[in-house]
Amino acid sequence: MHRLHQFPITTVWPGSPYPRGATWDGEGVNFALFSEHAEKVELCLFDPSGQHEIQRITLREQTDLVWHCYLPEARPGLLYGYRVHGPYDPARGHRFNPNKLLLDPYARDIVGPLIWNDAHFGYRVDATHDDLSFDLRDNAPWMPKCRVTDPAFSWGEDRSPNIPWHEMVIYELHVRGFTIEHPEVPPPLRGTYAGLITAPVIAHLKRLGITSVELMPIHSFIDDRHLIDQGKRNYWGYNSIGFFAPEQRYSASGSPKEFKTMVKTLHSAGIEVILDVVYNHTAEGNHLGPTLSFKGIDNSVYYRLQEGNPRFYRDYTGCGNTLNLEHPRVLQLVMDSLRYWVQEMHVDGFRFDLAASLGREQHAVNHFGAFFDILHQDPILSRVKLIAEPWDLGEGGYQVGNFPLGWAEWNDRYRDCMRAFWRGDGGKIGEFATRITGSSDLYARNGRRPYASINFITAHDGFTLHDLVSYAHKHNEANGEDNRDGSDNNLSCNYGVEGETSDPAILALRARQKRNLLATLLFSQGVPMILAGDEMGRTQHGNNNAYCQDNPLGWVNWNLGQDDRELLEFVARLVRLRHRHPVFRRRNFFQGRPIRYSGEGGIKDIHWLKPDGADMTDEEWTNDQARCLGVYLSGEAIGEVDRHGRAIRDDNFILLFNAHVERIDFVLPRLCDDCLWQVLIDTHYHAGLEPDGTFRGGERYPLEGRGFVLLRQQSSTGHLSQDR
Repeated sequence: MHRLHQFPITTVWPGSPYPRGATWDGEGVNFALFSEHAEKVELCLFDPSGQHEIQRITLREQTDLVWHCYLPEARPGLLYGYRVHGPYDPARGHRFNPNKLLLDPYARDIVGPLIWNDAHFGYRVDATHDDLSFDLRDNAPWMPKCRVTDPAFSWGEDRSPNIPWHEMVIYELHVRGFTIEHPEVPPPLRGTYAGLITAPVIAHLKRLGITSVELMPIHSFIDDRHLIDQGKRNYWGYNSIGFFAPEQRYSASGSPKEFKTMVKTLHSAGIEVILDVVYNHTAEGNHLGPTLSFKGIDNSVYYRLQEGNPRFYRDYTGCGNTLNLEHPRVLQLVMDSLRYWVQEMHVDGFRFDLAASLGREQHAVNHFGAFFDILHQDPILSRVKLIAEPWDLGEGGYQVGNFPLGWAEWNDRYRDCMRAFWRGDGGKIGEFATRITGSSDLYARNGRRPYASINFITAHDGFTLHDLVSYAHKHNEANGEDNRDGSDNNLSCNYGVEGETSDPAILALRARQKRNLLATLLFSQGVPMILAGDEMGRTQHGNNNAYCQDNPLGWVNWNLGQDDRELLEFVARLVRLRHRHPVFRRRNFFQGRPIRYSGEGGIKDIHWLKPDGADMTDEEWTNDQARCLGVYLSGEAIGEVDRHGRAIRDDNFILLFNAHVERIDFVLPRLCDDCLWQVLIDTHYHAGLEPDGTFRGGERYPLEGRGFVLLRQQSSTGHLSQDR
């Protein structure tokens, strides 16, 4: 137990410029802050309540533009912040204001809420321009405070599950929204890191076969002022202000150790932890935004400013500013943060929000630039999972398929194609075939594998799966922006009624379309990502931009009806099939290689079939009316070996897709005189399971309209129970 702090602190040693932040070494605390243009830096210490500034200590040591000191009397739990002196000259890009308490960019813990007040702004908000006034008010009473932490934690034998890319099934979830209404999670733990690792939640993830949870932003973030004024919050959290501190609102204990316990417990369950990280911008907004940290520490260094008019920011993110990773110290900040989460918090990888902006040098996205080079050579970060949201809002920002080796990407072209195909749009069958086989057009040219494609139908941004088949248009009125926010290009359909209905025919069709989309996702090559709650019919009632809805609209509903429970079991069965059969998760792209089968030639690793059982023709691929396709996957021609050097073998499968509204009798291939095809999945049936489905080669299968079917070639023993 660390003793209480005694003020004033009387002993100040020079300390060290590294490591950055506040570092407890068992005897005292070292403080180090980088600022290139500062003229004076003050360390401000607070009482345990955070309401009273007790002492200011001037950092008199500066080494390589890092201001530092060592306090042998300081202990973990000490609350602190900084005041940085320098020129207030927005026209030259400088916004120093020592009246503003600033958060340490390297703070490991940030406590207390940001309470919005005009004092947070470096200029007088009632002035005509931000560069014509200087605000003298102290914002400390309304600021969160940094807290010194003790990094000690009993990790024991913890180690990453290290799931191979091609075996991953990702589950995107919101820490608070996932458990806040879970009836089996103890009320004090709901919506927290601790709640995420309670027995019923772990059981749900294991039942689904999830290998990797992707947590929406957990870096310390703030709620936008305009949302607070409307009684809302920044629920999603893409508004970071602390790149080392776990968000306190998700902590039941108030300690960063709770996050570590969550990671350790998930690892024990064989589940990886991937963080959705936002290094492209901060919560300080544009030139009219508040001064909370980086802006007051060294604005012209931390942010990309407009050439010729540095009062304004370059905004590639749509959030007002863009972090300046062209500066070596800012790039170091990001890399130090990433290494911290891997080495100290044991996370297994990252999904980078608006990742294209991280690679911008000058104005263009440079995939051979410093950010990517440093990641690739780093002995720690080069070994973890790196996933890009491969675009930003700047010119040339759409970079799907262009990220370097070692990166996977959210593949929105997969998402859009799957939605359009199953909606019944014409002219999609050729692209559909490319997407379900791993998008080789995007990833093969630079040596990447099918698992470079993170396939998804839905994500946090957009409709849920239920809403995708229930609404033709967005309904974002609850956001208070007159339904102007959110995408208008949803590729959705309501199938006759906008929103909820009691019509049994429409409900049955919607349920079938959900099964179609999920089955396609889980049997596509690449890495599938499921949005939390989609497996249970979660709805946001047509809201496709629930970023500010920290309420039941944005939370996962665990009060399941019969249809929801059946869908959950259906998804679990799909994932089990994927895990059991390597033919659905190949490490290499299909080659179309012919193999020998029972003395007959012509069977390839993949075979494309028309409804009459014949090969697809060029005319069929380009036929705008074609909406039905069969795919034969040979488990005998995977062409890969396991870690022991043994050839990987699997069963042979046929996947049938019919986006037409009418039934099509599909001729099954006759590969041998006595081969049988066993139906494993038929989405036309209520639970996706055909009750008595065994067909001979050459027979016609009644492929219902808007239906998906999975058939497996029957083994000589006929035993298929493990897949039922």
